Amino acid sequence: MSASLFQQQNGNGADATTAPLHGLLVLDLAQFLSGPSAALRLADLGARVIKVERPGSGDICRTLYLTDTDVAGDSTLFHAINRSKESIALDLKQPDDLAILKRLLARADVLIQNFRPGVIERLGLGYHAVHALNPRLVYASISGYGESGPWAGMPGQDLLAQSLSGVTWLNGHEGEGPVPLGLSIADMLAGHVLTEGILAALVRRGIVGTGSLVQTSLLEALIDLQFELLTTHLNDGRRPPARAEFRNANAYLAAPYGLYPTADGYLALAMMPLSQLAATLPLPELQQYDANAAFEQRDAIKRLIAATLIREPTAYWLSRLQPADIWCAEVLDWPALLESEALKRLDMLQTVARQDGTAIHTTRGPLRVNGVRAQSTHAAPRVGEHTAAILAEFGLTGPA
Repeated sequence: MSASLFQQQNGNGADATTAPLHGLLVLDLAQFLSGPSAALRLADLGARVIKVERPGSGDICRTLYLTDTDVAGDSTLFHAINRSKESIALDLKQPDDLAILKRLLARADVLIQNFRPGVIERLGLGYHAVHALNPRLVYASISGYGESGPWAGMPGQDLLAQSLSGVTWLNGHEGEGPVPLGLSIADMLAGHVLTEGILAALVRRGIVGTGSLVQTSLLEALIDLQFELLTTHLNDGRRPPARAEFRNANAYLAAPYGLYPTADGYLALAMMPLSQLAATLPLPELQQYDANAAFEQRDAIKRLIAATLIREPTAYWLSRLQPADIWCAEVLDWPALLESEALKRLDMLQTVARQDGTAIHTTRGPLRVNGVRAQSTHAAPRVGEHTAAILAEFGLTGPA
């Protein structure tokens, strides 16, 4: 059973076999966000994903609540990141269940795991052991901070990874102290990075016939996220990044870059020559500042701009600035975004359901292939929902 299909933007359904990864079998042994998000991307591309969970409680993420909202006993976070998957319940500490998993691995194309370093090896499922079972399998792993070193044993958790990566010193304003991003950015990016590596390894397998070991970590993903600014830091005497004291948006970009209040909302201004902005606002006081001053005196410049923009509504400024090719945009909250024509045209929202009647509103995958975006049909599974069916399909013995 392939868990996803592709649907034309005009709404006409497409056969599941047109999906790029149709026919691939992925075993998702991961928990929380990072590994399961990679498995979700593969499912959106047409792969069949079987989630391996402990009997009873399942993935810990099922009870990791973002708010006090749950759907059919599981967190909305779990539903968001595990749609389109099947679930088999196996206790990997039991020899019979472990034997079942090994027989599935012998037939799988991809394994995804994010156990702490050393745990998967103690289960007898390390890369070399699994490679001996199935040389064609792509073995994909996410850790917190790498497989060795002084941080290897630390919990691979998003806020901890952000804190160790330096990224928190790029947010907020100068003097505020470190500010984390308000998203699980390390988990999501590591999942994307792992997906990229898995797809490359599958291409390589098509050339040489054997699988590969693909590894990344939350820390590596966050270092890569910062590659542009870190490159500047490494080549300018390693000076610490200097955030703006006022309307900071990027520690290395000059005024007017930032978000500004208007009479009825907020306006984003991107990078541009100050002379261009001075003539359009109009704000002739900006003419006295050259390119160097745009960075060195950016707080004073931003305060001048802010004092002007607050006088009129956002729509007024958009009508004035956009025709002059000033890079700007309204700052939307979620209700405004969800009502926007632009988002509706992208068709990135969907409702998925499962046999017990549970339905959840969620997003669709961000990728289009040949003009077609993945459309999920199944919500996240119950723990072990497909155990009996999978055991019967693959001719396995074990708990029903």
